[in-house]
Amino acid sequence: MQSRRGFLASTAAAAAALTAKPTPAAAAPSASPFPATRPVVISSANGIRGVKVAYDRIVTGADCLDAIIAGVNIQELDAEDQSVGIGGLPNADGVVQLDASCMHGPTKRAGSVGAIEGIATPSLVAKAVMDYTDHIMLVGEGAKRFALEMGFKEQDLLTEKTRQDWLRWKSRLNKDDAWLDHDDDVAIKFTTGTINMNAVDARGDISSVTTTSGMAWKIPGRIGDSPVIGAGQYCDNTVGAAGSTGRGEANIKVCGGFLTVEFMRQGLAPEVAVLKTLERLVAMTEARLLRPDGRPNFDIQFYALAKDGRYAAGTLYAGAQFAVCDERGARLENCVSLYPRPTR
Repeated sequence: MQSRRGFLASTAAAAAALTAKPTPAAAAPSASPFPATRPVVISSANGIRGVKVAYDRIVTGADCLDAIIAGVNIQELDAEDQSVGIGGLPNADGVVQLDASCMHGPTKRAGSVGAIEGIATPSLVAKAVMDYTDHIMLVGEGAKRFALEMGFKEQDLLTEKTRQDWLRWKSRLNKDDAWLDHDDDVAIKFTTGTINMNAVDARGDISSVTTTSGMAWKIPGRIGDSPVIGAGQYCDNTVGAAGSTGRGEANIKVCGGFLTVEFMRQGLAPEVAVLKTLERLVAMTEARLLRPDGRPNFDIQFYALAKDGRYAAGTLYAGAQFAVCDERGARLENCVSLYPRPTR
């Protein structure tokens, strides 16, 4: 375990190294070979830059969790990405609250933070909880105070772009309120944007991390699946790792990260495991969230990586992609799906 001083130094170095933005790779077909244990990094599609950073670090000997946290830090520190970190879409009060969790397969340890404010890299705070405390989850003001004591710097996460989006959302809340409505051509964003990343190295060691700004315009204090160990992500060094992006409330009820790993433990291939998790999620979806055809009126993705390097991602409705990096480079591949793309 590194010292607190070493942690702060490495954190600063990692953040400085993430200012460059590699060019995203082009989309690729989903077919891929599954050889024996080999370094592989997978993530949600917004991690296309991060999977390359993480993979390059893993093949040069970095710990797999350190590598993928460096990968998701890219999105956390990108003010143009409104789903995580700086510039993330705020809650109903206009405050950016962030969630993150991580698991380290070799040591069987985990860390998590929820509803933390003013800290741009909650994934690193989650790892600090794992490394330096006997706890797994810290939330709210306590999580922020811990981060500041660990040397993280407080900053305003609400960019002018996200503030304007929040004001537009607020102006349309109620036609009888005190806010003026404007019929402009700017769409009001609503996201459940998140980045999940999972990795296995050449030794077969596995780690996972998920970080998010959560549901846009959420009730202050809302926590989704991302900081919940076993839901937003889960890792078992003997089997594999899995994580999720999309509607967190739906995932929490099925413990989707854990369930996907358990399906792989039973011998199911990653693509079958994510589909079975999606089937369980649909079965647990309450009636108010179902369309007339009985299918959910939301979408969600699960990402699965087996210890031997096999991987897959699944989504309710066809059309989603996910990011992969291995010896063939970084690319986007197609998710398997339960249903065809719905007609609107």
